[in-house]
Amino acid sequence: MMLSELQKKLDYVNAYRENRLKAAQNVLENPSLFNELVSICFSPENKNNHKACWILEFVSYEELLWLQPHLDFFCSNLKILKDESAIRPIAKVTQLLIKSHYKKDENCISLSENNLQDIIEASFDWLINDVKVATKAYSIRTLYVLGNHYDWIHPELKIILNKDYGDHSPAYKAVAKEVLKKIK
Repeated sequence: MMLSELQKKLDYVNAYRENRLKAAQNVLENPSLFNELVSICFSPENKNNHKACWILEFVSYEELLWLQPHLDFFCSNLKILKDESAIRPIAKVTQLLIKSHYKKDENCISLSENNLQDIIEASFDWLINDVKVATKAYSIRTLYVLGNHYDWIHPELKIILNKDYGDHSPAYKAVAKEVLKKIK
């Protein structure tokens, strides 16, 4: 199988922020690579899948709206991600999408009811499953925003945060405390 330009570039990406930013810059300058990037993000069998997720996170800070035509694919595939290194950046992108969706100005993301349900489900899964604290923190914040629009979320979130509070790191506790204060 011929490796695409993007695949070749991903082979050279590593965890260094500078390195990830450079790869993201390349996608930002070549929007034609974006479709393939999104596709690799949700191809867990691809050895560069987590790297694509890192790049998507950085691209999303600049061009979140590029995801609009991909939202059905993106949201319906959240649950297929199993690798922690892929989930963390995608949880962050999910948080950005939710914030944008509820901003309600011209250049905002528009999520369908199905998209929202997929995000709610994935966020709760990440919150209750054994994933690293950064992913949980993004999920807590995402669910907090969603809970302002779905009555049942805040009470559920509150139960989970109170129940799990004692078992977590200071970073988790800080986010949990901040959000619990807001939903009291």
